[in-house]
Amino acid sequence: MKKIIYALGILILTISCNEDNLTDLNQNEKNPEVVPAYTLFTSAIKTTADQVTNTNVNRNIFRLVNQQWTETTYTDETNYNWTTRKISDSHWTAYFAGPIGDLTKAKKYLTESVIASNDPDFAAKTAVKKNQLILIDILTVYDFKILVDTFGDIPYSEASKGSDNYLPKYDKAIDIYTDLIARLDKDIANLDVSHAGFGAADVLYGDSMSHWAKFANSIKLQLGINLKASGLNNTLADATITSAAKGAFTSNADNAKVVYMNALPNTNPLYVDMVFSGRHDFVPAKPFVDALNALNDPRRVAYFASNKMPYVGGVPGVKNSYGSFTHVSDAIQAPTFPATLLDYAEVQFLLAEAVERGVAVGGTAEAYYNDAITASMQDWGVAQSSITTYLANPAVAYVTAAPTWQQKIGQQAWYASYNRGFEGWTSARRLNFPALTAPATADPAAKGQVPVRMTYPIREQTLNPTNYKAAAAAIGGDFLYTPLFWDK
Repeated sequence: MKKIIYALGILILTISCNEDNLTDLNQNEKNPEVVPAYTLFTSAIKTTADQVTNTNVNRNIFRLVNQQWTETTYTDETNYNWTTRKISDSHWTAYFAGPIGDLTKAKKYLTESVIASNDPDFAAKTAVKKNQLILIDILTVYDFKILVDTFGDIPYSEASKGSDNYLPKYDKAIDIYTDLIARLDKDIANLDVSHAGFGAADVLYGDSMSHWAKFANSIKLQLGINLKASGLNNTLADATITSAAKGAFTSNADNAKVVYMNALPNTNPLYVDMVFSGRHDFVPAKPFVDALNALNDPRRVAYFASNKMPYVGGVPGVKNSYGSFTHVSDAIQAPTFPATLLDYAEVQFLLAEAVERGVAVGGTAEAYYNDAITASMQDWGVAQSSITTYLANPAVAYVTAAPTWQQKIGQQAWYASYNRGFEGWTSARRLNFPALTAPATADPAAKGQVPVRMTYPIREQTLNPTNYKAAAAAIGGDFLYTPLFWDK
């Protein structure tokens, strides 16, 4: 009996000692409740790059809207029938539930983390943490800007208050713009280039704070130009543009690019959509190909495959036999081909536009325009001799190219944004060039126009009806043809 009691005592003591460890068995190590901030930051960069780059018809149809590419078999997207696949829902969720969600969590974890005051590296660790919070904010601003430029008024001030806030109100687009500019001003002023950020987790700039500062200024320039185009707050727009111009990209070395890897799931999304899937759903579009052919544009070799010579594009809105038209180049579909979030060529086009809009950024519109074209061509591997010849073409030269500055800049920005469909669409909406024509077969919901915005997600209409209806009324109706506040 004594032995039994002794054994039971040891057993009870053992269970007591290990009781706290039993809860470990309930932890899912493959799906942890708390993820390190650096992991969330990397994920946010990648998911942002993926959404900017992919050509999945359920998520990103902007190359099609901008008539740089068109479809072969399925034509719903080029005809603006976007409700069947719930494309608005997917694009909305890709940012709110993707990078913005990850960045919000990362910010929360960092804010709640405490660095001991007696830590001998307290000052250095505090500076690094501050930089990390700033990088999170810069990328968050970038993502929110895309959402505003897609839909107009969106949930913003209440969008990141927690997972239990399922019915956020919508903020006015111009108010969001004003706040985004203020956030970037603060981020740029407080970024400490003498300290690190996320280290190897920064897959955009390799932890270069000076490059992040230029990136922030370049985003700010985008915001400033759109605000200037709206005419609603010229004082803020001018101040934003002039200050951003001083710190924006100065060469292609500053381009915000995410370089992909050879192995799935970290490959270029275009490789997944067009090669790994074994599908042949897209070809370059006739309006784009014809425009480049007319100018003998040397980027065609990088943009297009040589299966059809001379190059011939598919007609938007109709079925196009894949074998009958020019294909997208193999280079763009390579697993490691980088995603571009923002580049020097766009910055130079924006500065040319700033000069024409009367903003004192120094220089001439012609010089910025030439630099933009040169930067684009150099980024695509075009030889300098070919660039010089191209710029001398009377149909390209700034003095003789077109009757208006909007057309000169708008056309060339369209050519340069070939693999950046969303920003190409943004430029075309703001400048009204290129003057694209909607397909005759386009969905009646577009009223015969190329869409200038996406309609709000069906999910919002169903689950957040009160705020949705208020937002729709505020912007002038939830339609594909309702212009954004800066689209004049």
